[in-house]
Amino acid sequence: MSVSGRVRQGEEGVLYVVATPIGNLDDLSERALQILTKVDLIAAEDTRHTGRLLQHLGLSKQMMALHDHNERGRVEKILALLAEGRQVALVSDAGTPLISDPGYIVVREVRAAGFQVSPIPGACALVAALSVAGLPTDRFLFAGFLPAKRSGRRVALTDLEREAATLVFYESPHRIIDLMEDLVAVFGADRECVLGRELTKTFETFYSGGAESVLGDLQGDPNGTRGEFVVMVRGAAHEPEGAGASLDTDKLLGLLIKELPVKKAARIAAEVSGLGKNELYQRALELKGD
Repeated sequence: MSVSGRVRQGEEGVLYVVATPIGNLDDLSERALQILTKVDLIAAEDTRHTGRLLQHLGLSKQMMALHDHNERGRVEKILALLAEGRQVALVSDAGTPLISDPGYIVVREVRAAGFQVSPIPGACALVAALSVAGLPTDRFLFAGFLPAKRSGRRVALTDLEREAATLVFYESPHRIIDLMEDLVAVFGADRECVLGRELTKTFETFYSGGAESVLGDLQGDPNGTRGEFVVMVRGAAHEPEGAGASLDTDKLLGLLIKELPVKKAARIAAEVSGLGKNELYQRALELKGD
């Protein structure tokens, strides 16, 4: 490793990347509270928003705005503070910084300068939503926010149409209906979707089913376009190159589980079909009647 990339733990200041609650303030970890209490400066995506969190915690701290439009210009100030042995916390409005939020440039430059960057883990909307969605999570692709314009959004979705991993997007309330209409158009009416809205808050809601059904549920819910959304979509069922288009996976699993343990049968079926091993394992259990 080059000298510029060497982490000098304990010798200089530290940049802490601190996860904050996505809704319920009680989700802030004890360690995050300790870090926010002791740092010399908090670099916040929105100082007003973070100010309300600090007020709730009974803290009064020096803050500096760090967002998409000024991040590059804040690097030198943060580096200077770290060189003085100061400690800085980086926070976003909600959740884990850098996950569809600012901070990449600062973290990259601080690491390149040789200072320690330490994660203080906690809430993350995409992980929270995936954990309860009931979709395969052995592989997932987080695509963040899709393009705002319909044409660009449909191009992006077309590029992902045959992705086998579970897809995860973030979306705002004023574009969620448009996104679901595009999912129906590109992925088809029956592609399974799960939407999480207002996660960890009082009106936390999940919608699930085929894309067209979920779209109808949103349109029929007077609160369906309120709050921020995590949109999760089951990946495409891929056939391996050269495999017959009419491969019956249930028939294949049925034959295999007559001769083999369920786990091994699912592994072999996954290799033949190109489908997810975990998904096939659950289907094999159903077929076997366990």
